This record gives sequence, C-alpha cells and structure tokens, in this order.
Amino acid sequence: MSSATSGAYLIGAQRRTSAASFTGIKAATGKALEGDFAITTADDIAQACALAGAAFDAYRETAPDARAAFLDAIAAALETRAEAIVARAMLESGLPQGRLNGELGRTTGQLRMFAKVLREGDWAGAIIEPALPTRQPLPRPDLRARQIAVGPVAVFGASNFPLAFSVAGGDTASALAAGCPVVVKAHPAHPGTSLLAGEAIAEAVAACGLPEGVFSLIQGPGNDIGTALVANPHIKAVGFTGSRGGGLALMAVAAARAEPIPVYAEMSSINPVLLFPAALANRAEDLGRAYVGSLSLFAGQFCTNPGVVVALDGPDLDRFLGAASEALKGVAPQVMLTGGIAAAYARGIETLSGAEGVSVLAAGPDGDAQCGAARLLAVDAADLLNNPALTHEVFGPSSLVIRCQDAEQIVAVLEGLEGQLTATLHIDEADYPLAAPLLPILERKVGRILANGWPTGVEVSRSMVHGGPFPATSDPRTTSVGAMAIHRFLRPVCYQALPDALLPDALKAANPLGLPRRQFD
Repeated sequence: MSSATSGAYLIGAQRRTSAASFTGIKAATGKALEGDFAITTADDIAQACALAGAAFDAYRETAPDARAAFLDAIAAALETRAEAIVARAMLESGLPQGRLNGELGRTTGQLRMFAKVLREGDWAGAIIEPALPTRQPLPRPDLRARQIAVGPVAVFGASNFPLAFSVAGGDTASALAAGCPVVVKAHPAHPGTSLLAGEAIAEAVAACGLPEGVFSLIQGPGNDIGTALVANPHIKAVGFTGSRGGGLALMAVAAARAEPIPVYAEMSSINPVLLFPAALANRAEDLGRAYVGSLSLFAGQFCTNPGVVVALDGPDLDRFLGAASEALKGVAPQVMLTGGIAAAYARGIETLSGAEGVSVLAAGPDGDAQCGAARLLAVDAADLLNNPALTHEVFGPSSLVIRCQDAEQIVAVLEGLEGQLTATLHIDEADYPLAAPLLPILERKVGRILANGWPTGVEVSRSMVHGGPFPATSDPRTTSVGAMAIHRFLRPVCYQALPDALLPDALKAANPLGLPRRQFD
C-alpha cells in the first residue's frame, strides 16, 4: 500500500497508527478514496509537542548554513515524490494537474528562497553597541542584540492550497527557517497528500542529522485535535490559513492558555477592485473579461479572489458589466475543494442574491453539488451602506459590483470595508487626482495595493506582503508570504556586558557565522 493510502501519521521519526480512522474524499464525486488514515491520539499529540520542545534549543542554534541545507533537502525530497504528490492532490482537491504542478514548484521555490534568506543573514538582526566606559554622565555597558526563534510552532494545513500553504508550505518553511520545530495539523481533506509531503520533511530531518522533534505530522477531522495542539504548553506560536470561524476559535484557545501565544491567522478577504473613470472609458470591455477570468480562476478559491468591484455608475461601467456578464455566462461550473465548501458557497450566493437591492447580472451554468457556479451581482452603494454584511466573503467564483454615484460614496464604501489582503486600482493618468485621496484609506485597510493587474497572483519575494488588518489576518504587522514571513517566528534578545566567550556566535567579536551586523558608536 502506498504512503498516500496508508494510515500512518508521523510523531518525530516514528510512524504511528491508532484504532480510530477516517478516509480521504474524492473532491469531484464526494466519495471515499482508497485507504484509511489513523486519527492522531491525544497522547501522540502530546508526544509530538514534547519532542518539539526537546528539539528546540539544539535546532534553533544550528548554523544558518545547516538550516539552509535542511530546507534545500526538503525541496529535493518533495521533487522526488512529485508525481505521487500531484496525483493524490488532484484526487483530494479537485484541482487540475497543471495548477498543482505549479503549486509544487511554488512550494519548493519558497523553501529554497528561505534557504537563501538564511545564508544572507539579515534575518538575525545582529546589532552591536560597544561599551562607552567614559561616557558622561553615565557609562554605557556593552549591548548586543539578535533575533532568536520563539519556540515550537503549530501549523494548520489550508484547504485551498494543498501544497503551498500546507504541510511543507510557507508557514512551515518560515518557521523552520527561523529555527522553530514544527508540528503540522494536516487538513482533513488532504490526508494522502499531507502524508507524502510529511514523509519528505521527515526524510530531510534524518538526512541532515537533526533532532527528530524538528517535525511531526498529525491527522484527523474535527476540532479536538487542533484545540489540543494549540493548547499544548510546548507550542509557542500558530500559523493558520482558513475560515474566519476557524481562525477565531484557535485565537480563543491560544488566548485562554496560562501562557497566551500569538496566532498568525489568515482568514477572510474580498479584495476590492476599484475601476477609475478614464481606465473604464479606455478599456471597459477588456477589463470586464479579464475580471471574470480572475474571479473564476480555479472556482474562485483563492484568498485573493477579487470579490468586490467599486466604480462610478454610468455608461462605461455598463460596458464593463456587459462584457463581464457575457464572459461569465461561459464559465463552466468547477469542482470545489470539498463538499462543505461547495455547500457554503451555494448558501452564501442564495443569501447575497436575496438581499435588498442586490440583483443577479449573470450566472454561469449550474453543476452538481460538488461544483460552484459563477455569479455576477450588483448593488447600489446606498443599499450596501445600509447593509454592510453584503461585503462579507463568499468563498468561490462570484463578485458583487458596487455602483457609486460620486467620489464621496466611493470613500464611504471604502471606509466601511473590513481589513483586506489586497486592493486593486485600474487606473490611467487622468485618474490620478481621484485616486490620490483614496490611497491613505487603502493603506489603512489592506496589506497590498496593486495597479492595473489582478490580485490572484502572489509573488514569493522579499517585498511581498500577504497580510492585512482584521479579518484578513489576525496581526496586520506580518505577512505569510515572502521573506518577511520569517519574522513572525523570531523575537529579540539583548545581551548586556556578557563576556565574549558566553555570547552566541551571532554576536561574538570574531563573527564566526559571518553574519551582517549593524554597529553603533
């Protein structure tokens, strides 16, 4: 029996099973897939966390080059399993092969990016302020600071990215790069995919001679497993991508601990798109077609899916809506990630389309219960301002167009929005005077502002911010994508007047790690 259909979970270097089990589900049919997967017991969850705690001090002080080699080894181990991983992920997620091949490339790419970040060394934040014994009125002691890992991290796999935001995804990569052991709670929709990816990480742990507690993988449906993981005192931070309800529940568990811990949760975003007058006048039809392509991409199951359009009412907006409506009618129903997501999408569309003032402009063909049918809806700004719930996320291939009568209504709509991951401006030079006063509002509301593009492409880079004010994320100071994600799992420590022999290598006079350091007189 292959790993994708075997019932094990991974507690450090050990494959474990239990009496209770669950099955994977074929997304396209809602039927059970081959193989039973053991549900991790409470004792094994506790052991995984204890192993992580025992591994922490040794792992966090591994040389940056050693941790970088470990991340590179994970990427290579994933690539050797690529065919099996993608094949199983296709079954469990309903996503096509091309999308998953690209997602696996993103997964290995971000692991290798963090390896480069480690070798560059800026993440360590090394600062040296030498002693000033003759300073008046008081001498200054020798002061040095660096960033260290916060401790073992719990990572929750995401439903919409079975690879890049799951077992070996961005949260795991950034936590491991920071020096934090990781215990992953696999998403129950991807048990086989998760086990294959987990085996790749476990192989790299062994090959690099690291403590076995650096990585564990736990499995099972329901909330009890995740609650036990977050509540365990060895866990010092949490990475989560999923629903607002799920994120808030984990935040409550973390806050109720004797030692509260941070939860870095990405939860809910509708990613407004602003269409400015000159841009609409010049290319309304092209924008309408391109917008439908973005909102319906892979059944709209992206955290950056553009779910709202804001624009001034008029003939040019009508041209946009006409092109968008025609394009949307041709969007075939697409398999959604799980039956639960498909059902929630159908309920959300029913609620939204039945709200006062909301009209359905276009509908794609309906499919079976596992599919999501595309929808384009519209509402006047005045009606929306009387019912802010209309801007709550409906996860799937739909969009709500908000017709505004003037610039003041646009401001009111933007001010009424919750925190978002992105905001998109479609804009020409003639629109700059209208756009400029809106930018301070958008800066307060979102983590990424983009012009003349679509938000569904998230570059893994040094400057990318994939975060935003609540409820987009639980902490707007952070990002879950890109090099800056490592800082979620680091904290500063200052060393005052310690002898050189007792200083960490990052701060010793000889700088044995060769890290970049800032020195101040």
